[in-house]
Amino acid sequence: MSFTQVQQSFIDYIKDPSSPLPQGTDARRMGIYRELFFNNVKGFVASGFPVLCSLYDEDAREALVQQFFVTHDCQTPIFIEIAQEFLLFLQNEYQLSEQDPIFMLELAHYEWLELVVATAPDNRQSQPLDEQSLEKAPLALSLAARVAQYYFEVQRISSDYRPEAPSEQPNFFCIYRDADDEVCFLQLNPLAAQVLAYIGQQDGVDFTALCDWLEALYRQMPRQQLVEGCRQLLADMAQRGIVIATR
Repeated sequence: MSFTQVQQSFIDYIKDPSSPLPQGTDARRMGIYRELFFNNVKGFVASGFPVLCSLYDEDAREALVQQFFVTHDCQTPIFIEIAQEFLLFLQNEYQLSEQDPIFMLELAHYEWLELVVATAPDNRQSQPLDEQSLEKAPLALSLAARVAQYYFEVQRISSDYRPEAPSEQPNFFCIYRDADDEVCFLQLNPLAAQVLAYIGQQDGVDFTALCDWLEALYRQMPRQQLVEGCRQLLADMAQRGIVIATR
């Protein structure tokens, strides 16, 4: 048996102990290895999705992580990216059952975004934005900010609040890291969400071009009204560190 085959048999057994034991090993030692790996993965899932995990009893939670551990083929060896792999597993491979909340995927995505924002790098190629420069500097979304839309009030979900139906209207959020490195969420109206999402899609956009885009989108509104509303929105977002100036 080649080294690659031995290595694969080792991996197969760690993921699923019903697989044959690797040559030259015994069940006790392999059981220790497997427990170490599984407990690491379980810990990363629990820390990345604390609210989601709190909605299951211990046996159901362990069974969910076990299914992920056995069936999902992770594309990264980096442990901190286990949360993203778990989200991909839920979105693409997992079949929701009656015991799963109907908001499971949205809640998991929201908690993953919180982790993304918490671990995002600093904006090294940018500078703070003030009211005097927001109409002159190219605008960008902070690396530690994300805009999202959900049909459930994911920010309120807990073991005591489990909505049984989506909201009548979509919920728009910006999840961001503030100057004190705290992860915060800000509920947005649809227009504010559109503006931030548009800025996030551009490689730096100036204020006039942003207003031109808004005017084409909302032809029924006077340009001056759009300009003033956009200026106020950007000033607020700049103060929070959500919108920054690119160099």
